[in-house]
Amino acid sequence: MTADKVVRLTRDGSSSVTRPIAIEAPVAIEIDGIGYAVMMATPCDLAAFARGFALTERLADAPDDILDVEPFEAEAGWIVRVTLAERCRGRVHDRVRHRTTDASCGLCGIASLEQLRRPLPAPPPRPNTATQALYAALAALRAHQRLNAATGAVHAAAACAPDGTILAAYEDVGRHNALDKLIGSATPMNGFILVTSRLSFEMVDKALVARTPMLVGISAPTSMAIDHAKANGLTLVALARPDAMLVMNDPWDVFT
Repeated sequence: MTADKVVRLTRDGSSSVTRPIAIEAPVAIEIDGIGYAVMMATPCDLAAFARGFALTERLADAPDDILDVEPFEAEAGWIVRVTLAERCRGRVHDRVRHRTTDASCGLCGIASLEQLRRPLPAPPPRPNTATQALYAALAALRAHQRLNAATGAVHAAAACAPDGTILAAYEDVGRHNALDKLIGSATPMNGFILVTSRLSFEMVDKALVARTPMLVGISAPTSMAIDHAKANGLTLVALARPDAMLVMNDPWDVFT
């Protein structure tokens, strides 16, 4: 865990506060020398994580099939090397060829830390949004969450005009999927994107690809999400609630 100084926005003004931030880091999992997946994770208890991952991915049938687990820190993140019993070793080749993506916290199609640095389009433009527009969009979002109203189990991603009007919203059990649906809809992104999830590295990365001026989330950000936003000029607002929200990155000094 780390801490950042951020700006707390209310309907009446702003103030500076310190907020604890959960650390997010890329963790590359290598199975018998083969780069299998890069997962965004909290970099602690990585040996236990890798063992559980190998079992739930059906690469190993039982704990005894996992002969060795070696986590170590690399320049771009963490690498965990897993050695499986001989009888399980053929599985990784088949899984790499046929592996499907899911709604978890992995990076789709990436198997090594070196692939993490993917090119981005031009930097996002300056936001043209007042504080009250953020509250207006937040208040209106529930009316666009029909699946969640029925199930209580899905996330939403909404494209909002600069004045806070919701132009389109998409829902999915996976927060990444909801945002991909929104970006794929070709809805204008010139205001901001509002999501009903925490702000992770990949959510920030997708917002940067969409070239929206600002990403707003109702939950907290991770350390890597903040770093990615700062490095690429994305205005980032987190913990958006009816009474207050936190500005985690404000490169244009829109809110200060």
